[in-house]
Amino acid sequence: MTITVIGAGSIGAAVVRELCKRSNEVDQVQVCDTRSRALQRLHDQVDSQSLRSFQVDARDMNVLSQIVEGSGCVVSCVPAELNPDLAQLCLDAGVHFCDLGGNDQVVQQELALSEQAREQSVWIVPNCGLAPGLINVLCLRAIDQLDRADAAHLRVGDVPLDPDPPFNFRISWSAERIIEDYTNPAKLIEDGTIMEVESLSRDEAICFDEEPFQEMEAFCTQGGLSTLTDTLDGTVETLDHKTIRWPGHAQQMRFVMGLGLGEDRKIGVRTHLTYRDILIRRMRDRLGGDYEDAVLLRVLVRGEQNGRPATIVYEMIERYDESTHQTAMMRCTAIPTIVVALLLAREESVSGGGADVPENVLPRDHFLDEVTDRGLEIRHEWHDDFRDVTTKQPLEGEHA
Repeated sequence: MTITVIGAGSIGAAVVRELCKRSNEVDQVQVCDTRSRALQRLHDQVDSQSLRSFQVDARDMNVLSQIVEGSGCVVSCVPAELNPDLAQLCLDAGVHFCDLGGNDQVVQQELALSEQAREQSVWIVPNCGLAPGLINVLCLRAIDQLDRADAAHLRVGDVPLDPDPPFNFRISWSAERIIEDYTNPAKLIEDGTIMEVESLSRDEAICFDEEPFQEMEAFCTQGGLSTLTDTLDGTVETLDHKTIRWPGHAQQMRFVMGLGLGEDRKIGVRTHLTYRDILIRRMRDRLGGDYEDAVLLRVLVRGEQNGRPATIVYEMIERYDESTHQTAMMRCTAIPTIVVALLLAREESVSGGGADVPENVLPRDHFLDEVTDRGLEIRHEWHDDFRDVTTKQPLEGEHA
């Protein structure tokens, strides 16, 4: 089996390293990137005869079409706007395709390829990382276990282990993605109706049992649910996603965005630069670079089982790996993506073809078994009452 990875940035490199390290079934791992230094760094880090690299631009479809031919699956780890063309390329080559997603407009372009993909018996699967991705699968798996689900709350975030004021935040892999998530409206379901709210709103305090995460904050951002609101429309009364950060981060970013620094508007008539361009550059300079981090995740679903109240909780705390110098965000994004790629390439687990998100395509139990087998420790709790997402303590009264 051959797996081809497009992009050798932080997440792409993590995907390649994990594939070369643990996938005996993968005979060849191909990685494509326009930067020779990134490719050489991967070869220096990965001691594997299965690794092959190609210095090629992700926009060069003529060259890429020759490289991806015969692959079991192609994994895109490049900016989201390139994914529709890459998905079409793989469709024409008869090769399965998956990506990290995160941009709802781009995902819709990929999903529009569904009929053509079914005819070709090829799968196009966006949103395969952490959020959207892993949290969506956990949410639907929890709903599967209940007779009826009323409310689903998804909380996830990457935080530095050594927070530095005033933002108490570092960029895990994409400043552009952060600005999009903080400026675009967030979709959710409230009182059974899909609606939009402002990002950086609805702050809440959320606590975890493990030090030093007993006092964190969470707030609404765009992008985490993606198509899940449409999937669960008419199924649950409440559905929301919030991003976890150190306390005070949301207020600081509201101040920055309130100044208009996230706007995609030129700063003057004599320049092509926008306010957003400047903000992205400064965020990269001040908040980028190497750092030790942790990924915090909690998915809580309330409903009924056998006519009685019930709450299912999935929870994960992943920390920076000092032995491999890999961030928690790298692993928590790369591992679910790899599992999707392998399940598609094997074909016995996923038959047919089409374009859809992983929670609707993959066998959820099998997916989670492989994710945990690759090292992500996801705890599963069952409570015979209603629990609060912020504390996991029982809710007063009989209703969720």
